[in-house]
Amino acid sequence: MRQRAGRRPMIEVRHSPIHGHGVFALRRIRRGTTVIEYRGERISHEEADARYSDKPPADNHTFLFTVDARTVIDAGVGGNEARFINHGCDPNCHSTTRNKRIFIEAIRTIQPGEELAYDYQIDRDDDDPADVEAIFACHCGAATCRGTMLVAPRKPRKKPGRITRGKTRNKRRKKPLHEVRARGKLRDARR
Repeated sequence: MRQRAGRRPMIEVRHSPIHGHGVFALRRIRRGTTVIEYRGERISHEEADARYSDKPPADNHTFLFTVDARTVIDAGVGGNEARFINHGCDPNCHSTTRNKRIFIEAIRTIQPGEELAYDYQIDRDDDDPADVEAIFACHCGAATCRGTMLVAPRKPRKKPGRITRGKTRNKRRKKPLHEVRARGKLRDARR
């Protein structure tokens, strides 16, 4: 995203109380604003696995972002400030995919000095180590912190109960198409 001439920068990278470096707002960022594109080298999942195959299993640091079933962005190579946006369980941003590009957008108004965060939603795998929750522990400090950067585990579906007279089961409503958004996910490179 190019900055317009004469405008102050929107964000800066500096030390974060959450983890390492973080991205902070330098001016007010309105809800719906595209803050930055997540940039880096575009590679295949196979290349990402090969590139980080010697990474220790307990190392949760990654700059990989899954675009789709074929493409991963490695912000460790040619990446920008977006790679320093930390995870948060009560985020002020989210990731969105447009034309196979990842963008970080504000989901509420962000005040100057506030740290930007989005929910990483790191996928769980069948071959995850037993301590995967500890490896990807969250330190965001939000009142609603779920304690992990991983996608919340799926709850087992309950079998429908018996319908009695005068009561009906709740039916799940489908979201209207305009509310469905692509869910960008950071990719775990521990394999």
